[in-house]
Order: sequence, then C-alpha cells, then structure tokens
Amino acid sequence: MDSSRRKLWVMLGVALFLILVGNLLAYAIQTDGGKVKVKDVRFVGNDGMVISALLYMPKGATAKTPAPGILAIHGYINNRETQDGFAIEFARRGYVVLAIDQTGHGYSSPPVGGDLFGALSSLRYLHSLNIVDKKNIGLEGHSMGGYAIVGAAAFMADAYKSMVLEASAPGVFVPEGNAKFPKNVAVVQTRWEEFSALHWGVLNSNDMVRSPKMKALFGTEADVVPGRLYGSIAEGTARKLYMPDTIHPGAHFCTKAIGAAIEWFQATLEGGKNIPPSDQIWYWKEIGNLIALVGMVLLFFPVGGLLLRCGFFKELAEEAPAKPKSAKGAIWWVSAVIFVVLPVATWFPFVDIFNKAKWKETAVFPQNITTQVMIWALLVAVIAVVLFLIWHFAANRKTGAGSGDYGLTWGKKIDWVKIGKSFLLALSVAFAGYLALIFSAWLFNVDFRFWVFAVKPMSTLHFRIFLSYLIPFLLFFIALATVFHGQLRPTKRDGGVLGAGKEMVVSWALFAVGFIGLLLVQYVALVTTGKLAFTSPPGPFVYVIPLFTIIAFQFVVLMTIVALLYTYFYRKTGHIYTGAFLNTLVVVWIIVASQAIHFAL
Repeated sequence: MDSSRRKLWVMLGVALFLILVGNLLAYAIQTDGGKVKVKDVRFVGNDGMVISALLYMPKGATAKTPAPGILAIHGYINNRETQDGFAIEFARRGYVVLAIDQTGHGYSSPPVGGDLFGALSSLRYLHSLNIVDKKNIGLEGHSMGGYAIVGAAAFMADAYKSMVLEASAPGVFVPEGNAKFPKNVAVVQTRWEEFSALHWGVLNSNDMVRSPKMKALFGTEADVVPGRLYGSIAEGTARKLYMPDTIHPGAHFCTKAIGAAIEWFQATLEGGKNIPPSDQIWYWKEIGNLIALVGMVLLFFPVGGLLLRCGFFKELAEEAPAKPKSAKGAIWWVSAVIFVVLPVATWFPFVDIFNKAKWKETAVFPQNITTQVMIWALLVAVIAVVLFLIWHFAANRKTGAGSGDYGLTWGKKIDWVKIGKSFLLALSVAFAGYLALIFSAWLFNVDFRFWVFAVKPMSTLHFRIFLSYLIPFLLFFIALATVFHGQLRPTKRDGGVLGAGKEMVVSWALFAVGFIGLLLVQYVALVTTGKLAFTSPPGPFVYVIPLFTIIAFQFVVLMTIVALLYTYFYRKTGHIYTGAFLNTLVVVWIIVASQAIHFAL
C-alpha cells in the first residue's frame, strides 16, 4: 500500500473514531450517565397534526411516584435538540421533560404555527403521562417558543404552575400579559437582544426594562429591576427578570440563562432534586456533538480520495493545472475583495426581496427561509458570473485561458460521462456522511450540531423538499466554483500552486471572512450601543435583519465546509464538478433538514 493511500485510510479511521467518541460523550451526558431515559416520541395533536418530541424520563419518575413535568419549546427555525441544555439540566433534577419540535419544524407536521405551534397538544400530552405530577408542571420557551407556551397557558390556565420565557415575551397571538397572567413568570431576557423591537416594542435593547410591555407584565410603573421578585409565588403572580450577558441565540448556550430557568422552577415547582443551578453538565454534550460533526466533515475527504482510486471513478483523478491561469497581483486582490464582500453586502437586501415582493410559500418551495437564501444565492451567482466574464474577456483571454483552464471542460470539450461520474462520486461521498448521521441517530439518539448549527437526518418530507431546492442551489455552486477556481485560485509568485494546507486556508478566508466581518460589525454595535449596526425598519418584517444576522453564524460554518470541499476535490480532479455537486448536496441537505416548513404539505 502506497503512503498516500495509507494516509487516506488513517484519515478515515480518525473520522470514524471522532464520530464514535463524540456520540458516546453526547449520549452519556444526554442520559446523565444512564439515570435519564431519552425517548423519541410522536403523538397526534389537533387537526391530525403529528408532533415530534424528545421525552426525558428520570429513573425516579413512575406511576407510583410521579415527578414534576416541564414542556420545553424552541424558537423559530430551531428544533427540539436546541433545547438540549435546558432539557438535560431539568431532567438531571428529576423533572420529566417534553422537548418538542414546533409544528412546521423538525419532524412535526407543517405548517409553522399550526395547532398553536404544537404547544396546546403537547401540554395535553404531558398531562396524559402517568409519570407526571399534574399539579407541578412548568412551561419553558425560547423566543417564538415563548409565544407558544403563553398561548397554551391562555387555553389551559389550570394546567401549569409556572413558566420561563427565554429571550422572549408574551406573544403577539395571545393576550400580551399583565400582573396576573401568565402565572409565575420568569423572564430570562438576554442583555444584548436582537429582537427587542419585536418582543418588547423598543428599538434599543438597553430600553427593555423600561418598555411599557415589560412594565405591564411586572405590574409596575417604574423600570423593571433584574433580580427582584415581584408579586407572590403562592398567589401565582410572581415575576422575576434575569438578564444574562449574552445574545438572543446565546440564551440556550449560556450557563447563566439555563441556571436562571433552573432556579425559577426549583422555586415554583415541587418535587425536583435540589441540585444547585450552577452545577451544569449540558455543555459536554455540545462538545460531543461538535466532535462528531468534525468527524463527519473529515469523513468526506478520505471517502472521496479512496473512491477516486477505484476503477469506476479512477478516470476522474486528474491533477489540477500546475500553473493556473487565474488572476495575479493587484487584479487578484481586487477580485478577492469583491468575492469576500459581495455575498455579505447583498445578504440583507437580497433575502428581503421575498418579503418586499410579497411572495408566498408554495408546494414546490415551502420553506420561506430556504427560499430567501436561494434568491440571494442565485442573484449573487449572476453578479459573480458577469464580473468573471468581464475579467475573462477584458484581460485573461489574452493569456490563452479558456474553459479547460477554469475546470469546466476536458480540453475544449464537455465530457458528459465524466460529469455524470462526478455527480455519482459526490453522491457517494455525501451518502457516506449521511450514513454516519443515520447510525448516530439510530443508536445514540443524537445528531451532529454545535450551538445554532445542526446537521439532522431528513424525513421523507424533507427529502422531497430537498429535491425541489437542489437545481437552484446547483446553479449557484457551479457558478461559484467557476469563479473560485478559475479567477481566484491562489498562486505563488512564480505562478505555481500553493501547498494543500495553504490553499485551504486562503480558500476558507475567501468564503468565511465576509460573514465573520458582518457578525463583528453587527455585534460590536449591539454590545456597545444596544442596537445592531443594521436593523430592519419598524413594521411586519422588523425581525428580518436580526434573524438573518443570526443565520449568518450558520453560514460561517457552511462556507468553511464549502471552501474545504471545493479545494480538496478540485486538486484531486482538476475540474469543478465533483466539488460543486458535493457542496450542493451537503448544503441543501443541512439547510432543508433544519428549516421551518411554511406550506401545509
């Protein structure tokens, strides 16, 4: 066995080892070392809608010794696993926890918001469990999940004892709340809140404590004081504001935010274990999930490298040009700056076209966020290709550069057989990663994720939606690959190619630095002034820019994966197709499996 093949097998072993170790760690923490059983459940709600959930059952919770229960609901475009930190810590303390996928999210029936986000049916389901003490039930919801639990409380006033609103407020679809409704409320409001206008009606997060809506909830005319207990727990009028130093998505990734929820339920529900709120282990599951995620991404490279050595795919293995006819010198730097800035400069205006044009979800494109990203991607692709063609015809054609130098053709011809094989290679590589994920979900009841970024198995409905979005995103990734490899492939001063490691670093910078810069601009402004640097105007779409600011965190990870896959497979095949196909399959899978479905399919 030659050394290069041996390295691929070693890399494959390392990837599988990381997946296994990460899964074992995540499983051990999720089950509290076997003290909590975590069950994947489905139940039928109103109008026949199926609700998906994870049910955390501590060992001491039985029909003879029922335990207090907590309904935990995630926010918009999240899923049940986003509540892991809360669910793990609640279950460790003896609470039966039902962490649901909101309707239109995860594996629950679409559309978004159906059956009151699934909250009402879920509260009834929690009540139906004989291991739950019906007199001691708490409700916890993050962001839009807070709207959901307040809605359930409005319909089932006697079905809960207390609630925690995490980076949320009484919702817009139910009574907004006052000093008596909802019962015993803790507001865990992130200090640097992107959605202060949506939740509390103030444009600056520093003004949340003095907003009329918060004052009404706390029954005071003065500014609400964090840490002060308002009202009476015994009378159900208790209120308490916690303000951890974090941002909106940080509420479910912050020990202080999770600790505040623990403290409130320990004060308002009876029957739990008196483990201090500061005693937390949930973040070790996040570390386990991250290790497995890294293993899955790493897996793509040796699987692809080994398949290229097999007979069927062997003819695809070609050296990329040793002397690329990409841009050089000042032209390269100008092109690189445009490549970095263009996606983020158009991020907010292009995704908002969907709303401004008053487009609606359809059976073909049923995920609004995915559709908005698709519009952005296609428009960016058009601009990038136009700029690329201007560069080619104005400057690079004089060097003799043609389609073969850009990785589009073999010589001057398009080889459809090789393009077809490139797709099959990409499909095989993506399927290897998907198999690792399916195995993890089946054996350990976990997926691959870290904070706001998640890689989940697709349901049959997700797969149908995946096929709908595949072609538009493929056009984007083919266009991007042409510009990236044809115009921006970095070279040494003598015109030769960089080493693999250095080229991957440059590639990562080209794809990810723009989104990192956008996040820095937005959050430095939020922390220092109380407002994002770029905000949405007041109105029905006031949430758009804050929401897509948070989505930009996910795109830092996605673009990192994209850059690495592009670079590796171009170096291995000398053409753009395998990398473009693979990035399309992986990115559309990740986005579709994690996004909300707005059309009732």
